[in-house]
Amino acid sequence: MSNTRRHAILLGGIGGDSHSVGLTIMRQALTMEGYRVKYLGTQNRLEDFSEYAPLCNVVMISCMDGHAHYYLRRFSDVRRQFQLGGPLWYLGGNLLIGDGIGGERQFYEMGFDRVFVKFVDIALVLEILRRDLDNIDPVTDCPTLWRRSNHNAPLQCRSDSEVILDKQTFLIARREVLEQWKTGHRARDLQENAKFLKDQPSFAHTQMGVKLEGQPILIQPRSGVALLNEQIKLFSEFKRIGVRVLSYQVDSLTRNNNYRGADEAIHESRSSGVSTINGFPVINHGVPGLRKVIREVNLPMQTRHSTRDPRLLAEISYAGGVTSFEGGAICYNIPYYRDYPLSESIKTWQYVDRLTGLYYSEYGIRLDREFFGTLTATLIPPCLAIAVNLIEMVLAIRQGVKSFSLGYAEQGHRIQDIAAIRMLGCMARELLNNLGYKDIQVNTVFHQYMAAFPSDHHRAAALIYNSAITAALSGATRIIVKTPVEAVRIPTLVDNIEGISLVQRGVAAAVASISDERRIAEECSIIRQEVEALLEHAVYSGDGDLARGVVSSFMKGYLDIPFSPSVYNRGEAITARDAEGAVRFLSFGQLRFSSELRQFHREKVQERCRAEGLLAEKHGYLLIEKDILSLARNQYQSWPLHL
Repeated sequence: MSNTRRHAILLGGIGGDSHSVGLTIMRQALTMEGYRVKYLGTQNRLEDFSEYAPLCNVVMISCMDGHAHYYLRRFSDVRRQFQLGGPLWYLGGNLLIGDGIGGERQFYEMGFDRVFVKFVDIALVLEILRRDLDNIDPVTDCPTLWRRSNHNAPLQCRSDSEVILDKQTFLIARREVLEQWKTGHRARDLQENAKFLKDQPSFAHTQMGVKLEGQPILIQPRSGVALLNEQIKLFSEFKRIGVRVLSYQVDSLTRNNNYRGADEAIHESRSSGVSTINGFPVINHGVPGLRKVIREVNLPMQTRHSTRDPRLLAEISYAGGVTSFEGGAICYNIPYYRDYPLSESIKTWQYVDRLTGLYYSEYGIRLDREFFGTLTATLIPPCLAIAVNLIEMVLAIRQGVKSFSLGYAEQGHRIQDIAAIRMLGCMARELLNNLGYKDIQVNTVFHQYMAAFPSDHHRAAALIYNSAITAALSGATRIIVKTPVEAVRIPTLVDNIEGISLVQRGVAAAVASISDERRIAEECSIIRQEVEALLEHAVYSGDGDLARGVVSSFMKGYLDIPFSPSVYNRGEAITARDAEGAVRFLSFGQLRFSSELRQFHREKVQERCRAEGLLAEKHGYLLIEKDILSLARNQYQSWPLHL
């Protein structure tokens, strides 16, 4: 092996960004090229990179949430520390809000040697890297100084019981929660909040119309901007074109409970006239601001976020008139955070669910709780999405929640996607009946494809249109809308309207579409067996206590989410597509599937490998890379991948 291939690379993500799939692929590609990769994972500080930079030839920093300029404000000072002889500094990802054209300049001025403001093919990055290192000697390998060499190994964490929070304990905790930020005090009076909430359009009631009255699937766009009036304008336009439910996406700073930073971003947005953050900073706008939005728009409203500590966000959301709140202890932990113990997230989300339940038990208000079954959004087999949804639902029921929306992200194989949504609703209802719950509302949510989108506008539009057909055929309650510029920029109002229009046309076209019910039934049977195995071992792992079982199952690998950044997820289960495009297991890790299920997946993967002249054991990485990047590279024939 040449000297070039023994260079050391420091690789990781910075700031609140949680995207780990691209980093995983880059790590594998660099390792296969022979580089010594020092991997930090996601959600690092700038100091983490500067601390280990002297041990490496190149430092590669990724940022995918558009806030790189916030996270790297002090980079010029860091760069000056190294001067001549230091490492090369690479920066890549989705660095800026907007299309990023010309955005390289500010980062080059900071001192970066290479900047990639948008998607770039890994092969090109590797070629540039080879040229840059051509005349540079590898740094000496110092494994004893690399204290993080095992920082991504699965950790053990304490298990908390599946306790039901008593009201007094909850109210004591609530006083502290409302003091987390200056706007919290306006949510203090639960009775006054309930009085306002009762008069607002209900998410649960609107979804019931789809389930019981045969109304069309609810089309739900996602949007979020920094300023109040601009958010109202977006919502008003969505309502004008026929949208019946709305949601705002919370910004990355708020998601990481950085309310001071969100305040600064609001001021910057007012000064510049352009939103400088990637969502709606609802904590900072507070209860009065949110009530203004809801009064003017007058449609059922939902909070979507991925916040590490969602308690204050839930308080302000409900007090402000929001009737649906997204997230859960697993789905907003394992796919998003590097070092967030499940025992802590379970306890945190018990608070949110107890608050949701109190509004029902005390005031008769049925608030909806949605779970992000999308998980890491990349090659997620239906069984894992469904199992996580069902576990989250049972944990929330214990705290008094009465309405649920269970989410699933389209993978691209129409038969499998339809089967997934149908089994999600079916198995949820069966589980509730078995547990003796008769008054629980269950809805299903179809997320249009959530992984790397095609960069070609025509292909992206065709994906959205055909995805809507799949959603309608599945019988989902709601569909979460994408836009054709997903791979290019944060969508504008015009982009959102185009996406909604495409979905409306696709839903209408589904009436004339025919499903292969025999094959859907076959896929449903496979999914059922897998989900039952996952749930059985989750319950057994906790000796009947589901909360303890969740913590234990992730520690043992009985639950394992592909491409997760979490150190509490073993990351041994690996997935790829079969010859038709359905997601199958390439490696089971510690998942406790029967021999029959394991053989089914092996045969499906081997069938594809034979067709492409590959060996699953030797070329599994090539399958994964192709599957993850085929849409971004526009290297696929049509969508869905298989009809």
